[in-house]
Amino acid sequence: MINKKIAVIGIGYVGLPLAVELSNHFNVIGYDANKNKINNLNSGTDLNQQYSAKEINKKNLSFTNDQNKVKNSNIYIVCVPTPVTKKKLPNLKYLKKASILIGKTIKKNETVIFESTVYPGCTEEICIPLIEKYSSLKINADFYCGYSPERINPGDKINKLSNIKKIISASSKKGLKIVRNIYEKIIFAGLHEAESIKVAEAAKILENIQRSINISLINEASLIFRKLKINTHEVLNAASTKWNFIKFKPGLVGGHCIAIDPYYLTYKAKKVGINPKLILSGQNINNYIPLHIAKRVSKKINLNKKNKKRILVLGLTFKEDCPDIRHSKVFDIIDKLVKNGALVDVYDPWIKKNVLENKIKFKMIESLKNNNKNKYDSIILAVSHKIFKEIGFKKIKTIMKKKSFFFDVKSLFYKEEGVECL
Repeated sequence: MINKKIAVIGIGYVGLPLAVELSNHFNVIGYDANKNKINNLNSGTDLNQQYSAKEINKKNLSFTNDQNKVKNSNIYIVCVPTPVTKKKLPNLKYLKKASILIGKTIKKNETVIFESTVYPGCTEEICIPLIEKYSSLKINADFYCGYSPERINPGDKINKLSNIKKIISASSKKGLKIVRNIYEKIIFAGLHEAESIKVAEAAKILENIQRSINISLINEASLIFRKLKINTHEVLNAASTKWNFIKFKPGLVGGHCIAIDPYYLTYKAKKVGINPKLILSGQNINNYIPLHIAKRVSKKINLNKKNKKRILVLGLTFKEDCPDIRHSKVFDIIDKLVKNGALVDVYDPWIKKNVLENKIKFKMIESLKNNNKNKYDSIILAVSHKIFKEIGFKKIKTIMKKKSFFFDVKSLFYKEEGVECL
């Protein structure tokens, strides 16, 4: 066991896998301000359903919400959320709190590594100065800083932390050596050493913007093809016969990465006098899609506030086969339908009721079996969970009225008669 104690700050979808893997080689303490989360982890329960009790109840791994227990660490890895405000501007409050916490704790010759997604320059312009201010230490002279952007893909059982190549960077050569020595123990796919922290920050942002723009292109194309009465999915099947065509599909863009991260770069771009037209245009298209879906469904079933209709939404998470509801655009669809006068039920076996806030505008149902007496005017398949494919279109159809409307956001059943898609 290498004589280092690592504190992972932020134990969510990114921090927990990192803490678990690092605990195979180091003594690790996972810190999170959320007391409920820590209590669950200490009792062997991972609410994100990534790990079993056996996997998190390990000798070299502990969890706490007590800042004082972080003080004995000599490596700090920050994995806190970096959301945006209502005005789509970077919300750095969690990152700043983590930096201040470390500043009050860090000692000479120790190292802090940031994994949270930020705009280029944020680590050196915001985080390091905060650490210096609260520690009275100087970067590279007294402590070192690294940046290694997370590449966690929630729900993915194949591309896990250890077999995804990882970018690393640092404030100095000595700092980079320390960062390398840590991550090479757990990343079997190899490390890419970026030229600078800014390069590593920019690489992470670009990865997500590229996906967002590609999806927005297909989303806009699908709107055009529908007007032309052309099946978008048949177009994609035909186009993908060319070797260099990338088969992105239309759909909802939610989650913690591609729905949010582009706004970090556009914010920084405006700060340096660049008006990022393409990136913002792509975001606007993707943000419009939930409203487009709600509008089509409402029109198809003649939905209005006087003419109440019952709608079932299948899936609430931002992607398939995981319980992650962060920035899920399914909520936007539901909100619009409710405003139009719909009575909305939601079925998602991946969601536990205690995860949702009490003030939800819909009813969560636990099964599709007991709803035959109250058939639906419309069903929206919003997320392509494996279980929905296993249930099959024929069984789902039995809880629909005869003159009803099935909208398949993910095109799981796009070849079935009467099904409409993006």
